[in-house]
Amino acid sequence: MKKKYEAMVLSCIDPRCQSKVYNILKKKKLTNKYSAFNIAGAAIGVTANQFKNWHKVFWSNLDISIKLHGIKKLIVFNHTDCGAAKIANGKKEFSIKNENKIHQISFNKIKSKLLKKHPNFKIEFKIIKV
Repeated sequence: MKKKYEAMVLSCIDPRCQSKVYNILKKKKLTNKYSAFNIAGAAIGVTANQFKNWHKVFWSNLDISIKLHGIKKLIVFNHTDCGAAKIANGKKEFSIKNENKIHQISFNKIKSKLLKKHPNFKIEFKIIKV
């Protein structure tokens, strides 16, 4: 029998984020009610060209979480001072403005692709300050 969960959570592997993500999800009363997918850069890691080999892994995991857990929402946690954002930025000068733009691009790409496949899916984005 398929167990129902609330969401899949996409977050970064950065140790500075782990307790913050957990505490946010606990406040939302989502403890033990979500599938977790952690990858360097979170949304950046699954959208930026520099990490294209990772993209299929995320989407396959999302699909299996939908099938196995009946999820209807994706919650994405990116964070400030992100190493993956620096890599995605390339050789350009890295600034808070550039980083915010990279986060927004990654959010937009995920949202666009997700809603094409699953138009009724809910999605939340948050940038955690570290």
